[in-house]
Amino acid sequence: MSNFLTKLKDGLKKTRNSWFDAIFGEDRISDEFFEELEESMILADMGVETSTSLVEALRQRIKDDKLKNRAEAREALISLIAQRIAPEGSFPLDDKAGVILIVGVNGVGKTTSIGKIAHEYKSRGRKPMLAAADTFRAAAAEQLGIWAERAGVPMVRHQEGSDPAAVVYDAIASYKAKGCDLLIVDTAGRLHNKKNLMNELSKIRKVIERELPNVPCQVLLVLDATTGQNALAQALAFQEASDLDGVILTKLDGTAKGGVVVNICNTLHVPVRFIGVGEGIDDLKPFDGQEFAQALL
Repeated sequence: MSNFLTKLKDGLKKTRNSWFDAIFGEDRISDEFFEELEESMILADMGVETSTSLVEALRQRIKDDKLKNRAEAREALISLIAQRIAPEGSFPLDDKAGVILIVGVNGVGKTTSIGKIAHEYKSRGRKPMLAAADTFRAAAAEQLGIWAERAGVPMVRHQEGSDPAAVVYDAIASYKAKGCDLLIVDTAGRLHNKKNLMNELSKIRKVIERELPNVPCQVLLVLDATTGQNALAQALAFQEASDLDGVILTKLDGTAKGGVVVNICNTLHVPVRFIGVGEGIDDLKPFDGQEFAQALL
């Protein structure tokens, strides 16, 4: 078992211990089992609709495969959850040059996630660069600079209050000059005015499309797993403001609401691309649906 998978299982221990271990500790499959399971899923923040549909799918799987006990039912449920949350294909920028636009409200772990993603790709032999386009929050560029230093990657920044699109323009020029192959852009974490957010992201996208016309761009939303249903509400709001390509879920090591991952995938229909389970620079990795489902249950 990898070090990260061990951390993931440890991180989801609160969710397992709180909601699932007792249910699967017994052997007999009964109507009460399905009722208890659905209630536990909802309490783990999988959401009512997602929980109900998964329990119905499990009922059918038990009937079709003639499963005889709860241990077999657990394995079947792991398989059903994995099918729903596993991304279709690998992250598009895993093997090609591109731009990652990082969005999310302040406090969710946006800056640290950027640093950790830069480290992850640099360790694979890629050449990432960071752009500090969150120019509205005091000390945002300084914090990003610390992570750029830790990851050992270059960063472009302007003064606080500068035009974010201008930062991205200069970052692209530096990206080209330095022969980088992955530009990771931090953006302002504001949701109270969606129109401003949409306008800002639209300006940044126009600069990217003009200056890097043949380079793909992915918009990834950072969410704090400890906020449970609030994370889903943020995701829905950002999806309205910007076309999301994926989600980064942080702080999975500190929550009993790990089921929110399943709800986000089922509700948004966008893939979780990275998950974080700690403070270390190596504690954010690409999301594996099968590993997550096993760690959850």
